[in-house]
Amino acid sequence: MANETYRIGIVGAASLVGKELSDALGESLLATSDVVLLDDEESEGQMTASGDEVAFIQRLGPSSFERLDFVFFASDSSVTKRHWEKARQAGATILDLTYALEGKKGVLVRSPWVAEVLEALEAGKPHKGKEPDLNTHAVVVAHPAAMMIALAAARLRAQLPLVAVAATVMEPASQHGRAAMDELHQQTVNLLSFQGLPREQYDAQTAFNLLPKLGEAAAVKFAEVGQKIREEYAALVGSSLPSLALNMAQAPVFHGYVVSMLIELAQPVTLEQVETALAGEHIDIVGTESDPPSNLSATGQENVMLRVTSGTGGMGLENRFWLWMAADNLKLIALNAIACALELRKLRPLGKVQ
Repeated sequence: MANETYRIGIVGAASLVGKELSDALGESLLATSDVVLLDDEESEGQMTASGDEVAFIQRLGPSSFERLDFVFFASDSSVTKRHWEKARQAGATILDLTYALEGKKGVLVRSPWVAEVLEALEAGKPHKGKEPDLNTHAVVVAHPAAMMIALAAARLRAQLPLVAVAATVMEPASQHGRAAMDELHQQTVNLLSFQGLPREQYDAQTAFNLLPKLGEAAAVKFAEVGQKIREEYAALVGSSLPSLALNMAQAPVFHGYVVSMLIELAQPVTLEQVETALAGEHIDIVGTESDPPSNLSATGQENVMLRVTSGTGGMGLENRFWLWMAADNLKLIALNAIACALELRKLRPLGKVQ
């Protein structure tokens, strides 16, 4: 498929997600598009890279969305809420990476990677480029942890009788932006020098610590993250898959999701059968002869890294298995956002801005 040219805006171009998205666009089927980098006045005029080109970040203004085909919102939810209606009125297709538009009428939570597997499952045959039946000009790009769990569960259900799914998600600082990463860094430095800890973002010690909840005054709304993952998993899989039992932990890491997932099958199978069912596009199976997946080894990787182990430590047939998954959270968000845009191209006339 040849690259197609559109005019694309990234709101929040200076954010961690915005920078990752800008780089990923330069290597995608939208690489020939004209990308406009937008942000608030604090980032205005900053020089950054967009693909292989050097670009300046422009300040958001009344005319920022004119003649844009796609607008990716990658700043924070408050910015999305203030500006998304203007982008829609200007005729742009909206891709929300901040989750601000969840629950809005006509706005779908979307992961094309998961949807392809479920569509093939429902059709009873392999998916061969079938166009999705979408009728929307705005989507929420699925949370990376929800997508990881839903993708693995969907791939399993396509070949094995999956009856239960439970997961513990270990949350990285980068999922909450630069301020959360800076506080984790400063806490680490201060602990090593026996100084007091900054607590604005977490209201708790997160450095060298693993927590199931944060302080009541935390700027990071940790409990809301868990609820979001549950709701998005349900939105992605519908009634096709078992419901998700979820536990959350704030991990003392800067980058990358790690998910420990327990699956239960209706009948005993071998570990090799589980690996075969999971193997495929967007999932890299890591065998026991290699180092296990980790947030470090997943950095910069486009796929979800996954290892299967026995649920009981046995070597024969059984019906419970552990999946240990790791993924680059920012990379996953960016790639899924681009996949959503590629799905929604059919709703836009090519060459609108030319």
